[in-house]
Amino acid sequence: MKRLIFLVVAFFALTAQRDPILVPEVSQHDVQVRQGFTGTELLLYGAILDPSGNRSATPYDIVVVLKGPTDAIQLREKAKVFGIWVNAESTAFRSAPSYFAVASSRPINEIVDERTAAIYELGLDFMQLSPIGAINPDEQTRFKDGLIDLRKRQNLYQQDMHGVKISEHVLYNARIKLPSNVQTGTYTAETFAISKGRVIASATAEVEVRKVGLEGLVAQYAQQYSLLYGLFAVALSVFMGWLAGRLFSMV
Repeated sequence: MKRLIFLVVAFFALTAQRDPILVPEVSQHDVQVRQGFTGTELLLYGAILDPSGNRSATPYDIVVVLKGPTDAIQLREKAKVFGIWVNAESTAFRSAPSYFAVASSRPINEIVDERTAAIYELGLDFMQLSPIGAINPDEQTRFKDGLIDLRKRQNLYQQDMHGVKISEHVLYNARIKLPSNVQTGTYTAETFAISKGRVIASATAEVEVRKVGLEGLVAQYAQQYSLLYGLFAVALSVFMGWLAGRLFSMV
């Protein structure tokens, strides 16, 4: 029995050693948002090697998925009633990424089937949202498409089907832009090496986006002392209103 267990463990160990090794890296692990921040460009690069450390003999494709912090979100549709735009149907999602970007060496439908793409969220069409409560599939698709369209126009959702360059079946690189309106928090860069429709290796790197300087201090104070921050904001608004009234009364 012990011999059988040993052979099984040895078999799986040898099998695992045949899998390629993916070594990813990001040009910036710490993105600092200061006053006047206009966005930045991240370079995601790396190499894929066989277990011996040599060039992989298997041709492969690379897909990089960069995701920002997820938030609960409520979406509302507008409808025109008697010439006036009013809120109509709405739905809520429990985990919508604030930022979602995909870069690949070829179009996704040429690399994997839809099932694999959905499992790994390889593309905007396969981004997984968690609806709150029961929702009709057609309605969910409509709201999801609306969210994607809105955030694409804000440059928060991006997709480049030829954004990854591969050199000599070893090195790869992709450039992904972070716009000025990105949310702070931890971003996850997932890299997938794919061959013959199967994910043969994957790895993850993290990027921290944080506010620094005066903006960072204000954000930190607002989070740690929310009640005092709210009272101060109200008091400041009242004071500015009183001051404006005094100045106009003197004119």
